[in-house]
Amino acid sequence: MKSVLVTGASGGIGTTLCAAFQGAGWRVLATDRTGLIPPTRSVFLPLELERFAAEASVRDTFAGEVRKALEGGSLDALVNNAAVQRLGSTSEATQEDWQLSLSVNVVAPFLLVQAFLPELEKSRGSVVNIASIHATQTKPGFVAYATSKAALAGMTRALAVDLGGRVRVNAIHPAAIGTPMLEAGFDGRPDDRRRLDEFHPAGRIGRPEEVARLAVILASETSGFLTGACIGLDGALSARLHDPV
Repeated sequence: MKSVLVTGASGGIGTTLCAAFQGAGWRVLATDRTGLIPPTRSVFLPLELERFAAEASVRDTFAGEVRKALEGGSLDALVNNAAVQRLGSTSEATQEDWQLSLSVNVVAPFLLVQAFLPELEKSRGSVVNIASIHATQTKPGFVAYATSKAALAGMTRALAVDLGGRVRVNAIHPAAIGTPMLEAGFDGRPDDRRRLDEFHPAGRIGRPEEVARLAVILASETSGFLTGACIGLDGALSARLHDPV
């Protein structure tokens, strides 16, 4: 049985990722900073990614826990889904905002690839980075977040080139996705929620299961020639020109 390690597994997209991989016959190792076990039969391994990025001892301990959980089996995919979103304008963003954004959204994904490179190379496996439309299009107040996602997209391409045929590396760039957190943010504002749908040329925002299905496809052997790609899952939002008239 193939195995996948999914970060940010307790969130709206993360739980759906775990369920989709399990439904496709994969064994799921799920990790998040909270103790909330995703509603699947996943193996849950708690991890704070900011500490993973900063402390070698945390990296060594977590790598050992993952290898123990694999029970001698293969690690065939890594899905870097976890992220933090610190908002603030250029005048408001703090050094802590920048440090946390880059640590969790860029440094930790790289160090996870590095930590499990022997396993991923042995299985000729795959890395799927969940980036964002903010990697290429953004809006005011997202300076740190957009920069970190642009860096993750650049790292996706660089890793694909550096690792060659040993490990495939791809990224997904979702636009707005209807997670419970997003929907809760529109409580009492149905008109604003409707406008968000209408803003996307597809006529609606994305669904968590659409992100998850694409991740499973990217990780599967049927995508064996696909590497170094950053795939927009945005309902054509990035293709739309927004003029004032």
